[in-house]
Amino acid sequence: MRRYYGRSVLDEGTGSVQASFRCDGFVRDGTIAAPSGDPVPLHLLPPFLRALLVTDGTVTKILEAFFWEPVTVDTLEQRFEVAEEPVPAIQVEPGDHCLIRDARLRGTDSGRSFAEAFSLIRAELIPAGFRQRLIDREIGIGVLIRDSGLESYREVLDVGMEIDADGRRAVCRTYRIIIERRPVILITECFPLALYAGEQDGI
Repeated sequence: MRRYYGRSVLDEGTGSVQASFRCDGFVRDGTIAAPSGDPVPLHLLPPFLRALLVTDGTVTKILEAFFWEPVTVDTLEQRFEVAEEPVPAIQVEPGDHCLIRDARLRGTDSGRSFAEAFSLIRAELIPAGFRQRLIDREIGIGVLIRDSGLESYREVLDVGMEIDADGRRAVCRTYRIIIERRPVILITECFPLALYAGEQDGI
């Protein structure tokens, strides 16, 4: 949960790239920040990776269609945690109990890790049946929302780069999911750059 503390961009979404990504898939001369802080032009990113950053659909299904293999969601860690600081992006206040989930999207044929997703969930605001299936780790959040028929909307708040757990550069996006007009889930998805660049990580 600490990764979301003090990140004002998630509260405002006022950065030029972030604001544009809410409604556009093209930002002329747009850049994102590398782990070093240096700007990386968006046009240098692999085209499919750019598409993943702006999609408001179910990422698992898009990955399956592109890589042409089934994608499964491995839950790496799941726990309840009490917020120590506010996370305004989904209206979390200190003392609120939240469900934390760290998952990997993995190709079942190749074994490749296509993405890792960290989620902060206001579990008490989710319908009981949906919440139990989520806690039971049945399927990914996006697929679960689609199968549940819940009215939902995804809003991209931030995009950038960071170093993942394996020491690789990853392109990440953070977005919130609004269900029945309430922001209840905050997700950061990280995609390993080398994989999407065809192992030609020259950015």
